[in-house]
Amino acid sequence: MRSLSLLPLPLALFAAPALATVESETQATPPATQDAEQGDTERHGSEILVVAERIRGQVESPSPPIAVLDEKDIQALGATTLADVLTQLAPQTGSGRGRVSGPPVVLINGQRIGNFREMRNFPQEAIRRVEILPEEVALRFGFPANTRVVNMILKDNFSSKTIEAETGFPTRGGFQTYEVEATALRINGPKRFSVTARIDDSSELTEAERRVIQTAGSVPTVSTDPNPAEFRSLIADSRELSLNTSFAQGLGKDGLGGNFSLNGNLTRTDSRRNSGLDLVVLAAPGGATAIRALDDPLERTTRTTSAQGGAAMNTRLGNWQLNATLDGNHTENRTAIDRRANTAALVAAAAAGTLSITGPLPAVANAGQDLALSNSDRLDGLVTLIGRPARLPGGEVAATLRTGFTFLSFDTEDTRSAVGKVNLNRNRFTAGANVGVPITSRRENYGAGLGDFSLNFSVGWDHLSDFGAVMDWSAGLTWSPFKFEKLSLNASYLVNEQAPGLSELGNPIATTLNVPIFDLVRGETVLATVISGGNPALRKEQQRDLKFGANWQLPFLQNSSVVVEYFRNRSNDVTASFPLLTPEIEAAFPGRVTRDVSGRLVSVDQRPVTFAEQRASRLRWGLNVSGQLGKAPAGGGFMGMMGGPPQRPAGAGGPPPGPRPQGGGAGRGGGGGGMMAMMGGGRGPGRWSLGVFHTAQFDSQVLIAPGVPVLDLLGGDLLSSTGSPRHTVEFNGGLFKSGFGTFFNGTWTSPSRLTGATNLRFGSVTRMNINFFAALGQQQGLVKKAPFFKGSQVSLRFENLFDSRQKVTDGTGAVPIGYQADLIDPRGRLIEIEFRKMF
Repeated sequence: MRSLSLLPLPLALFAAPALATVESETQATPPATQDAEQGDTERHGSEILVVAERIRGQVESPSPPIAVLDEKDIQALGATTLADVLTQLAPQTGSGRGRVSGPPVVLINGQRIGNFREMRNFPQEAIRRVEILPEEVALRFGFPANTRVVNMILKDNFSSKTIEAETGFPTRGGFQTYEVEATALRINGPKRFSVTARIDDSSELTEAERRVIQTAGSVPTVSTDPNPAEFRSLIADSRELSLNTSFAQGLGKDGLGGNFSLNGNLTRTDSRRNSGLDLVVLAAPGGATAIRALDDPLERTTRTTSAQGGAAMNTRLGNWQLNATLDGNHTENRTAIDRRANTAALVAAAAAGTLSITGPLPAVANAGQDLALSNSDRLDGLVTLIGRPARLPGGEVAATLRTGFTFLSFDTEDTRSAVGKVNLNRNRFTAGANVGVPITSRRENYGAGLGDFSLNFSVGWDHLSDFGAVMDWSAGLTWSPFKFEKLSLNASYLVNEQAPGLSELGNPIATTLNVPIFDLVRGETVLATVISGGNPALRKEQQRDLKFGANWQLPFLQNSSVVVEYFRNRSNDVTASFPLLTPEIEAAFPGRVTRDVSGRLVSVDQRPVTFAEQRASRLRWGLNVSGQLGKAPAGGGFMGMMGGPPQRPAGAGGPPPGPRPQGGGAGRGGGGGGMMAMMGGGRGPGRWSLGVFHTAQFDSQVLIAPGVPVLDLLGGDLLSSTGSPRHTVEFNGGLFKSGFGTFFNGTWTSPSRLTGATNLRFGSVTRMNINFFAALGQQQGLVKKAPFFKGSQVSLRFENLFDSRQKVTDGTGAVPIGYQADLIDPRGRLIEIEFRKMF
């Protein structure tokens, strides 16, 4: 697609950079910037004709991007890989629908890929542009409309070898983390090849190192016995080794017929976690008692090995774009759990008076280990056809057809269970269609007085071999009013039937002893038996979601945008994990809780349950704003616009730093600087950016079962142990200039409470991460003296800068043992130092 501008010569000479912002009114991609688009110029008498072409790989959709980043914007994030870029942009890529909490859908060059692991380790320098798009755009690529879409456009030619080394440690001590990663990448047009090797290591953190108060009855009364807190892990000792590779090749002559890609990943993770010591209560003949601890820790070791592979193909099939992906995963898990020692002989000897209850204890035979083994296999295949089968007065109809399958298999065996070996399988076949219909269009001059108005419809069908069929459908509209070209309004209604997960239905029943549980009925923490596994009685969930949204490029504030979204969720027969054990929950599921004659909690069956009804509504709104630090050198002209050495004139604006809104207008053209600026020569203006997103919960209610009172999660009822905050704020932003920068992101959650038999207050939490980084390779004086620093960067990061951890108190102001801050978040403030060098 092209856009044309015919301007008088004097205007072109004095405002040439602004020419790059001209684009088709209905084009849903950002304005043509010097670092984002290529163009040609021709002189016609006293006029200049500018022809600007869209970047190959941009996404065209009625819904404009929420934010767009160019190369300088990405560099200002302080990220090192594509995965880090997504982490830094979490506030912009998050969804307020309340259905999923996973990562956004990721496209590469405007196309679906087999799996994000194919690209996650690419250095950020390989990215040319990032577009963050609304959830509705996902439908056009065969995904459900419940997550944001992030399109990453790679450079046409790029080659690098990168090595990173990082260490981290908490300010309160106790453990340390290490990470080493090496990546080689080459991009040559449609051809790509990468390989990454990585090692992650973390040492153990124990309850003793955080001075965690132990539960009554779990501490030996003899001072010479070992302290169980020294053998209870808050963070396991773990190590992960991984090897990742990917390959892509163009199809047809000169690679213009599409592309084909392969990727593979091998990972092995080993961890060791201690669960305390064997305790025994010894009673002497005279009635005296003592709690004793054996000196052999109860250990749990886990080894997980996984092999993943995928393939993707994109090509043309007549007038349709064909995309086919295949992704597989095989995982083997082996966990060895120490059995508790048989202390019956010690109890008998103490009762007989032949063993002093406070003296040295004889050796106790090792009880051996239980083994939990599991093998899982998953294979996903999806084929989509994207095309424009018809043309209406308002423009071309966009259609997406999809069909695919998923195969799941779980083999589990646990010596703690009497069930024996269990095999679970699920075959899922899926099909669906999405149609986008333009109604009015300024570009087509059809109903232009109304602006751009389009409708979207989708339908889907899935059949699960172990459950049956489920359906989904949605309808939506997008409207950009004529007099408010920078305002995009949208509304959508989604109806979805959701089947329970395979493991939720069929996992074998397992029993775990001595699990700390806070009993809200009695207001005490006890060591109880927990039963876990699947529940075959779970039912199909019915979901109905309504959304109204607006995306406005503010005309009175340069390089800024506001996003406002309202969501209303309704669900019936909701599959959920067993909730926090409150009196209301115990009354709704009386067969799940066992107490002794004194009322003390003995065991809880925590298998999944079905809630009768759940409803929620929320408003999420946010502001993205950015600007330029310093002035660009004088110059510009057409060479500045086309990416040549001169920069654009001072005061002419520049590409906004960090996430920037989509849309044209003055000040949205790309800054100059050419290749030297793009490579980070340390010259030219810097960047600053700020993003703030606020979510306000209006309603959150759950009906556990008919005849049971409705739970108001915002009014003092709880389903989880973390509370239900009414307000959440996400934020990020940073500064970058001359190779030095800082970038921060974080969240704030408001207080919440539990009312009833036990009153609990969950305090507010402010978590902020900040990264200070220096591109040493941009410091010419340093590189001249020490060439080793060429292409290097050093970073100092603070995770949870304020060491903020949620404080939970009861009605008396005391902190329940089970809600100690170090049990909720043992990491606290973490300092990380990273050195990165690119060859």
